[in-house]
Amino acid sequence: MENNNPKSKRQLRRERLRHRYRLVVMNNDTFEEVGSYQLTLLNLYVWGSVLLLCLVLLVGSLIVFTPLRRYIPGYGDVSVQPKLVQLNRELDSLQQRIAYHEQYADNFRKILVGDVEGFAAADEENAGSIDSLLESPARIAEDEALRREIEQEELRRRSRANAGGDAGLSGVPLDQMPFLSPLNGETSASFDPRIQHYGIDIIAPKNKEIKAALDGFVIQSDWTRETGKTIGIQHPNNVITFYKHNSVLLKKTGERVQAGEAVAIIGNTGEQTDGPHLHFELWYEGQPVDPATYIRFE
Repeated sequence: MENNNPKSKRQLRRERLRHRYRLVVMNNDTFEEVGSYQLTLLNLYVWGSVLLLCLVLLVGSLIVFTPLRRYIPGYGDVSVQPKLVQLNRELDSLQQRIAYHEQYADNFRKILVGDVEGFAAADEENAGSIDSLLESPARIAEDEALRREIEQEELRRRSRANAGGDAGLSGVPLDQMPFLSPLNGETSASFDPRIQHYGIDIIAPKNKEIKAALDGFVIQSDWTRETGKTIGIQHPNNVITFYKHNSVLLKKTGERVQAGEAVAIIGNTGEQTDGPHLHFELWYEGQPVDPATYIRFE
């Protein structure tokens, strides 16, 4: 007799999904059963769906909460481009500022170590590049403020000179200026431009005070690798004196000093020294001169 209530296709699919299967894991060489698992198609579908959902959530989290979204076309942060442009502008400004300060530091180092030939060999092309950099409209605000401060200090200095502070030495020949000996002692090395020794070396007892040779303003008070702790003083009439290899610096940059006032303590700092002494340099109008011609040290 023919069955009038055949199972529907939906019921057959449900039964098939719930039908149990056995997964047997065997050793290929000995055919020994290693493990046995009961599975149904429904379990496989459920676990596969769960794994797929976890994978989708993981990938979505990486895209949303990490910088990887920047590499997906059309999904990147549109605000990144203006930030990059701003950073590039700041980088260019910093590079210009670093170039200016490196040139300034190099020129000052040449004065400290007495590299006169370096100045004489400077060509017009380098000078033109520095001038163009200084005159560039892109100069940063800090440089402009520093320039105005230097100009104001120069005006104050000229004002003091006109009031009588330095007027007595203006235009006086170098051999008539009232220099004082910064240190009394034995001269161990004389002025010799041929070997780039642009000063004289004076030996004196330990802890001996070094005095300013003339009234002026401290323009340098720091340490360099070659000359150690160094003091530089700007005097009237385009005269600069340098006191090198000190053990202690008693004055800071910008301070005014009087002739005979202690500015440092004799020492043995820096690479260009082999014992405690003072290396004293006298510069006039940008050129080194022999200090022994104008000052008695013994």
